[in-house]
Amino acid sequence: MNEYGIAAAFIVGLMGAAHCVGMCAGIVGALSSQQAKHNTLSGSLNHRKPSSSPFARQLSLVLSYNLGRIGSYTLAGAVVGGFSSGLGLLFNIDAYLLFLRAIAGLMMVATGLYIAQFWTGVMKVEYIGKFIWRGLAPIAQKFIPVQTPPQAIIAGVLWGWLPCGLVYSTLTWSVAANSALEGGLIMLAFGLGTLPALLSMGMAAKQLSYWVQQKSVRRLSGIILMVFGAQTLYIALAQYLH
Repeated sequence: MNEYGIAAAFIVGLMGAAHCVGMCAGIVGALSSQQAKHNTLSGSLNHRKPSSSPFARQLSLVLSYNLGRIGSYTLAGAVVGGFSSGLGLLFNIDAYLLFLRAIAGLMMVATGLYIAQFWTGVMKVEYIGKFIWRGLAPIAQKFIPVQTPPQAIIAGVLWGWLPCGLVYSTLTWSVAANSALEGGLIMLAFGLGTLPALLSMGMAAKQLSYWVQQKSVRRLSGIILMVFGAQTLYIALAQYLH
């Protein structure tokens, strides 16, 4: 599943721009607004010697936030991939891995249907993470407003656990990867795929978001994901029959 999973994860992150912006709009908007307030205050206190440009300060906060967020995705992928690998070694059950691969293939097809705007059922898995987020949300709120890059990194790590159907569906591929390294790489690819949309939002650029929302682009990307999913299912079935 190596090359298929990593490529598919990147496509999901890239094409899930609208969903990602909707989920993270609050925190990224807070980064921008707080930086704007900081710039205004700094300008009123020191008209002659600004420490750095507003753009540079805003970019450092947004990049730091996304570094933490993508880091949390990568860690989650490595953990579930390593856990899956450990169970496989402990019990030595081939059918176990075939079952996980089949589940990953089905989730890939379901995610492709969502990206292509044919079916949104995959988003229902977000309910799973709401219980975790109830415990993390009060902690995450303590880092708002974000004033420094280290605070932004911590906020990104915490907000990376925000319930998201795309994250959870991609995590199933990390489970099926049966490897901590490959599981981490799959979620890293997903996180990097989401980066352009969230950076463009933070930098107030709209072109990328407009492009990925084009119906033809979404349909093509969704079909590609469904093909990846069908390939994964075929491999699982072929291994089971042999």
